[in-house]
Amino acid sequence: MNRVVRCLCRRDSRLPWFAMLIALLAVNGFFRHAHAATAPTSVATAADTLVQMDHISVQVLGRGSPVVLIPGLSSPRATWDGVVPELIKNHRVYLVQVNGFGGDDPRANLQPGILDGIVADLHTLIESRKLGAVPVVGHSMGGLVTLRLAREHPSDVKKALIVDALPFLGVVWGGLPNAEAAKAPAEMMRAQMAGLYGKPFPPLLAQSIARQNALKPASQEKVAGWSGRADMRVSGQAIYEDMLTDLRPELPKITAPITVLVPWTEARGGEEKMLGLYRAQYAGAPHVTIRGVGDSGHFIMLDQPDVFERALMTFLAG
Repeated sequence: MNRVVRCLCRRDSRLPWFAMLIALLAVNGFFRHAHAATAPTSVATAADTLVQMDHISVQVLGRGSPVVLIPGLSSPRATWDGVVPELIKNHRVYLVQVNGFGGDDPRANLQPGILDGIVADLHTLIESRKLGAVPVVGHSMGGLVTLRLAREHPSDVKKALIVDALPFLGVVWGGLPNAEAAKAPAEMMRAQMAGLYGKPFPPLLAQSIARQNALKPASQEKVAGWSGRADMRVSGQAIYEDMLTDLRPELPKITAPITVLVPWTEARGGEEKMLGLYRAQYAGAPHVTIRGVGDSGHFIMLDQPDVFERALMTFLAG
């Protein structure tokens, strides 16, 4: 653990879970270089349709059957750039970006209720455009949003592809039992992240966290740039709400088929350990398939782009 992390952890030695803050950030790819960020490159252009809403904006590309893609915390829609060229050949692609990420204006996301607002905006989008039940793909926090959309608006989601997301994040905090137990660490996380707004994030810590979320140097650099452009006030409130969401009791009520992609490496426990964890957490879902993606970090679409594209196309064709 580097000097910056040790300094943070010493702020309150009474909180043994505070050190786990760093580990959880590593799992979900939140903190990166908060300075030296460059504008994210995306296949979307100004000529494409942009739908601006209170909590999200949506870039619309291609023609064909619809599919909705939702990136994770602090991540822009450019998360999906590797698969968009293939998708738009046969699909009308709806690329979501949370307001406040990717350098965008936070709009309504400076207030509590970010996740509620994202789900509501997605429902409005699908309903107003008469898309019917659509395949929805969500990464990390976007995966949690996808599960919520499927539970709260069953007619909106035909099937769900969840890319490395759990129905309750507390399990990675040493097995917190429920959302109530996660409240104190979630409040600390929100305060720490919001406190970074407008300040450069320590480079050594940013690099360390980046290496834990993506394996390839190019992937790490890309994710660092994305997160550096995120409004940390939005990120802090969003992860606070994410941490206090436990969808495990709601999983039996989700009728849409769910496919979960789980990254694993031998150095981080191996395939069986990781798949076992995810199977246990999704045990209540009536229609769920858990699939491992080896030699990959949290950003599967960056570390294993070919494998991810095949999994996505198989999901859409199935």
